Amino acid sequence: MNSLLPRTDVEALLTRWRALATGTYQSWFLWEERLKNFRSIRRGLQTVATEIAQGTFGYAYRGSSLETVVRAVAEQRQLFKGADHAFLWKPKLRIPDIYEHPDNQRRFGQFLNACDCCTREADIVAAIHALDAARIKGLGPAAANLLYFVHPTWVVPSNTAIVRGYNALTGAKVKLGSWADYLAMRHGILAINGEHAKYLSNDLGAVAGFLFDLGVGHLPLPPGVADPRTHAHWEADLARVRDDAAALRLRATQNADDQTHTDVQGWLRDLGLQLGFRVWIASNDRGRSYGQGRLADGCLTALPAALAESPAAEAIGLIDVLWLDTENRAVAAFEVEHSTSLYSGIVRMLDLALGAEQGLACHYFLVTPDHREGDSRAQFARPAFQRVRELNLKFLPYSSLQEHRVAMGRFGSGLKPLEALARPLR
Repeated sequence: MNSLLPRTDVEALLTRWRALATGTYQSWFLWEERLKNFRSIRRGLQTVATEIAQGTFGYAYRGSSLETVVRAVAEQRQLFKGADHAFLWKPKLRIPDIYEHPDNQRRFGQFLNACDCCTREADIVAAIHALDAARIKGLGPAAANLLYFVHPTWVVPSNTAIVRGYNALTGAKVKLGSWADYLAMRHGILAINGEHAKYLSNDLGAVAGFLFDLGVGHLPLPPGVADPRTHAHWEADLARVRDDAAALRLRATQNADDQTHTDVQGWLRDLGLQLGFRVWIASNDRGRSYGQGRLADGCLTALPAALAESPAAEAIGLIDVLWLDTENRAVAAFEVEHSTSLYSGIVRMLDLALGAEQGLACHYFLVTPDHREGDSRAQFARPAFQRVRELNLKFLPYSSLQEHRVAMGRFGSGLKPLEALARPLR
């Protein structure tokens, strides 16, 4: 479906949206941590499908592998806030009916597995039609928020704000909760994405973010009728949105979070080099500014062959910091989780442990602010992380690292000083 607005108006709107400090384009789509979560969320969905197929998933949402992965989706900043609501068990309504109804649970698992194995866009649509035909009460297009992380170029996220923004832009009357309406909306969104490709992306998260910001009122729509007076009001509204002080403060806070993450990576880089290790910095963080240079200064420029040839090489390359010995064996792995999901970092370390030779001999550290220790222990205790208990995984609080890193670098050797500071999560 075409926009109600002239093409030039839509392009002007997209231009302003891309520059909006707190719009989803700047604060989520370009967020460097965003792409690091795709593999771990997909792997989590594979675990859910496998448990359902094997009959070990159970009948409860709380504590399940599904809760773990859906929470990781819901933590993907504003676009997915509340994504877990659709999967929470509502006892009075008995929805979504995938916990107490074994056949529905199996259909849901088959749906996840089919979508994971899809190699064509048409297969995704067919899997959605099959799930819709099952008429599982309470399980609607919110599942698209899971599939987006498996096929981001084929699947559009869906929530109330995205639907509202799409309806406002096109004059459609899409109803939330209907798979048929979702597929019709998806068709229209693909047309919008194609028509305005230079402002968007093959990753449909961008156009979904644009519609989300329209739907929540971050971007006021211009009037559909060309009238100089009303267009002047529209321009004034857009200017006010861009200058909104509260919005800018939110963006500043998010930037501060990202900078703290970089600072801790820098501490670990410097400490590793001082202790005589070779250091690897996550591939998508290497160019970040740190000190007088870049975060990856003095570090390995490529993963050693033994790690680069691993089936899990992509995930290993995204681990925040790796220390390696002179024979290029991974000695210590660090995931820094300042405010983002702990789930993704733990899964990347598990990929290293199970996907690399002698991976289980590596020492693993979850590095977070002190107040996240309880959350770290709660995540580690989840049934979904049963295999993680094979790791030598420890909690390393920011305060201890900050206080002792200089002394360890000067007088320490090997991993002993760090092991003494860290606390086991077993």
